[in-house]
Amino acid sequence: MNKYLLFGISIYFLYSCGAKNQPLPVLGEKFVQDGDTVFYRIPEFAFINQDSQHISNSTFRNKIYVADFFFTACPTICPKVKKQMLRINDRFDREDQVAFLSHSIDYRTDSVPRLKLYSDKLGIENPNWHFVQLAKDSIEYFANAYFNVAFEDETAPGGFDHSGRLILVDKDRHIRSYCDGTDEEDVDRFMVDMQKLLGEGL
Repeated sequence: MNKYLLFGISIYFLYSCGAKNQPLPVLGEKFVQDGDTVFYRIPEFAFINQDSQHISNSTFRNKIYVADFFFTACPTICPKVKKQMLRINDRFDREDQVAFLSHSIDYRTDSVPRLKLYSDKLGIENPNWHFVQLAKDSIEYFANAYFNVAFEDETAPGGFDHSGRLILVDKDRHIRSYCDGTDEEDVDRFMVDMQKLLGEGL
């Protein structure tokens, strides 16, 4: 298991057993630099979304966002996860400060037009929901960056193995919460965390 993922899980469960009124923790490793505590941050990225728009970290400035990893031909957990993502979208559809970033791990098939068709079939009209395709050599890098698991595996259904984890990122690119996107009750808890983060001023 990736050391960042293990650290994040440990911190999150310590938080979950503590006071519920405390702010959400900042997950991941931290270090002290020039007397200041520096927290782990999502690395820089640049993609083209389903609408052929360039997106980067700055796209999510002053927003919180939910990240996930999927592929359009996924025969296993992706439909369940997207159903829960749609629930989250419906819950926060009036919150302009909430966005979504769905990373496709199928570098062979999930072109911009295919991602557009996929988002249209889901009925997504939210301009803050971005579908992007990862390059072959960046799948594991970005999955690890989000304390997630995704990799190419010819023995797995559809040729890729990945988790259904949803990850909550704040406006400063810190990971603040996550959940199992196939578990409705866990997603309910995740939405409470999202509301709490909005209440913290992001």
